[in-house]
Amino acid sequence: MVALDLEEIVLSLGEGHAQVALAASVREAQRALADTSFDAALLDIDVLDGKTFDLAEALHERGLPFAFISGSRPEELPPRLRSVPFVPKPYDPVEIEDTLRAKLSPQQ
Repeated sequence: MVALDLEEIVLSLGEGHAQVALAASVREAQRALADTSFDAALLDIDVLDGKTFDLAEALHERGLPFAFISGSRPEELPPRLRSVPFVPKPYDPVEIEDTLRAKLSPQQ
């Protein structure tokens, strides 16, 4: 349900031009990343097959902007990922919109 809600937010901001790929696991996300080009990513920390930290590192290495949308606490992030934008659940859709509009600047 959360993924579908996020999808609706992204689609509404894209004025019909956005495409969204949903993944419930790290494995699905890795496949999507290999098969599709992305402008930005929204990651939950805890997914079906583990944590998304390695996926976040891969996004960082590619220079692809991303943010965490999670019920976890920011302090649970590895130190190297603590500068990544973090929107806590439950989130306000405006927070997601603001994060995306800021274009999720690639992490330093």
